[in-house]
Amino acid sequence: MASVIHNNPIAALALAIVVLLLLTATLAPWIAPASPTEQQLSKRLAAPGGGSWLGSDELGRDILSRIIYGSRVSMSVSLCVVLAAGTLGLLMGSVAAYFGGWTDRIINVVAINTFLAFPGILLAIALAAFLGPGVGRVILALTVTGWAGYARLARAQVAKVRELEYVQAARSLGAQGWRIWRAHLLPNIIPPLLVQATVGMATAILAESTLSFLGLGVLQPTPSWGSMLSDARNHLFDAPHLVVSPALAIMLAVFSFNLLGDALRDWVDPQTRAVLGR
Repeated sequence: MASVIHNNPIAALALAIVVLLLLTATLAPWIAPASPTEQQLSKRLAAPGGGSWLGSDELGRDILSRIIYGSRVSMSVSLCVVLAAGTLGLLMGSVAAYFGGWTDRIINVVAINTFLAFPGILLAIALAAFLGPGVGRVILALTVTGWAGYARLARAQVAKVRELEYVQAARSLGAQGWRIWRAHLLPNIIPPLLVQATVGMATAILAESTLSFLGLGVLQPTPSWGSMLSDARNHLFDAPHLVVSPALAIMLAVFSFNLLGDALRDWVDPQTRAVLGR
């Protein structure tokens, strides 16, 4: 991985931004210059500069503080969604590929294909509207709509690895299903899933911002990048800084995770890793 980052300065920059986002989300209470929910109507729609680096919104709340606290929502939601959807998809895809037969037909043909047939964001919007707003409900909605992609990838990887010689040798020596999966299959299917999870972080950030923009995500007054964009719609021309700051935050986060996913993909591929390691 170090060789890939060393030979790709853009990937190194993406990794630096991701680390910065995670540190910002973790240290938000200590680095935010003001309370993200404190209203000061005398500073309403104040431009950047002076005591507020990024200005203030229509209620006089400090935009920089809300951006910093909004990173906590985006990072926590995306991490939880990737962990939950990835774990569920890994289990379902592994079971389908390892046992095959009617188990594979039910999980793959019925469950996975059914969820993949629906546009993910539309299904997430429908579930969020049914469940109601809230961080936990957003995580649940995005997990339900996102696990199928991980399951399809895990199924393909397990189906390929289970026919290799060392797996057949372990089976001929009496190794059981759980031991084969844990010792031989799992280590070989985790790297592609890590690539999928990294890109899935970007997808989850976009999805959470979309739901919050539509009023189906994080409840006010908790700051969220999507809800900040929604609040700024009426001030697009008289106070454009309300739109620029959260939009740039979303763009940088999604851009960085996508580039980091590309770097991980190069590292996972043995041929690419050999070329970059020269």
